Amino acid sequence: QVQLEESGGDSVQAGGSLRLSCVASGSTPSIAYMAWFRQAPGKGREGVATIATHDGTTYSADSVKGRFTVSQDNVNNTVYLQMNSLRPEDTAMYYCAASLRYIPAWGRYNPGLYIYWGQGTQVTVSS
Repeated sequence: QVQLEESGGDSVQAGGSLRLSCVASGSTPSIAYMAWFRQAPGKGREGVATIATHDGTTYSADSVKGRFTVSQDNVNNTVYLQMNSLRPEDTAMYYCAASLRYIPAWGRYNPGLYIYWGQGTQVTVSS
């Protein structure tokens, strides 16, 4: 079992920055991939960024590329999402997710392939 807890969400103005954190506990050595998803009101869950825990390889969705960066701290079992140049359309609940299995490229942003989820942290960006 893996437990995930996000933090760092806040209300900011457009152009601002936030850093989200996701602390994993439990069977953390079993985690193969971690990801950040977001969900705005009335919309589906959208993949934002992923990281392969064994080698730190990262991927970012086109909608956030160049603005958001995912990273990990293996000592503290924490994954971060650094968000810069925030826009109103980035407003959403942000979730951390974990998979114990290899995820192919086609499934990288498929929420159905991640079995552990945090409760989410709210990010609100005003214009």
